[in-house]
Amino acid sequence: MIPSATQPASYRLRTQRDFRSVYGRGRRASGEWLTVVVWPRRPGELPAPRIGVSVSKSHGGAVRRNKLKRLLREAFRLERHRMPSDIDVVLIPKQRDDNVPLQGLRDELVRLIEKARRAKPRPRRKPK
Repeated sequence: MIPSATQPASYRLRTQRDFRSVYGRGRRASGEWLTVVVWPRRPGELPAPRIGVSVSKSHGGAVRRNKLKRLLREAFRLERHRMPSDIDVVLIPKQRDDNVPLQGLRDELVRLIEKARRAKPRPRRKPK
């Protein structure tokens, strides 16, 4: 199956509320190039996993941050068919000076998502 060349807006985490729910309750896994936060959705909501990308200003100027976002979205798009359909994922690139290879991201992405899904749930923090 060849992955679609585009990703509909409904397959992306778009609101602050979506990001907060994944960050607050999701399970994390880190690798050489990125950290993933995974939160399972109810089955049947959407036919594909949803993605959110978080690149901080410490990664450099807008051009570099946007390039990182495009690379992460492309790696996710190409590997989407190998992922469970009932998850929300936030991708956070690690601070690196060298260029990030697309193939390295693709390999690490699938491995980290599986690792995060098997991880123990984080204890919920009490509100202040």
